[in-house]
Amino acid sequence: MTLLDLRLLTVQEYHRMAEIGIFEEDERVELLAGQIVKMAAKGTAHGAALKRTVELLQNLLWGLVLLSIQDPVRLNDFSEPEPDIALLVRDPLYYEDRHPTPSEVYLIIEVADTTLRTDLGIKATIYAQSGIADYWVLDVNNRQLHVFREPSQDGYESIVVLGDDASISPLQFPDISFMVRDMLRPLVSI
Repeated sequence: MTLLDLRLLTVQEYHRMAEIGIFEEDERVELLAGQIVKMAAKGTAHGAALKRTVELLQNLLWGLVLLSIQDPVRLNDFSEPEPDIALLVRDPLYYEDRHPTPSEVYLIIEVADTTLRTDLGIKATIYAQSGIADYWVLDVNNRQLHVFREPSQDGYESIVVLGDDASISPLQFPDISFMVRDMLRPLVSI
C-alpha cells in the first residue's frame, strides 16, 4: 500500500479560503491537522446538553473566565477547531483581534451525541499535542464524561471515564465542582 503525500492547509490558507467565499455561508467546517473537516449536524440532545453545561459553567465561573461557545481556537499552524465549549483566560478585547491559543485555554468540552469517535480520537490527539491540559468529552448517549489530562505528543497520559453520578472539577478551578449529571438530561423515574 502506498501512502499519499498530502498537502496540508495552514490556518492562514483556511482563513483566506473563507474570506474569498470558497465555503458556503452556512457551511459548517473546521480545520483539523491541515484538513478541512465537515462538522456534524447538531441534534436536539447535543443542543440541550450544550445549553445545560453553558448555564452551569456560567453560574459557577461567572467573572473568572470567558466562556466561548462553538468559536475557533487556534491550536497551531494546521488546526483551528471550533469546540462546543472553551473556558478561556479573560481578554480585554474578548479575542476580537485573534483567536485564543492553547496557553489561553483552561478547559475544552466537546458534547458528543453522533461525534464520539472523532471527539475521543483525532480531536483528543490534536488537543493533547497542542498542550490543552484539560479536555472533556460529554457522551450524552451513554451518560458519561471522558476526562483527558496530562497532554503529551503521544496523546493524553491520563484518561478517566466518569458516570453521571460522579463529581468533577475543572483542573484550573479545583474548588468548583459539580455532578456529571448536571450536564445531562434528567433521568425520569416511572
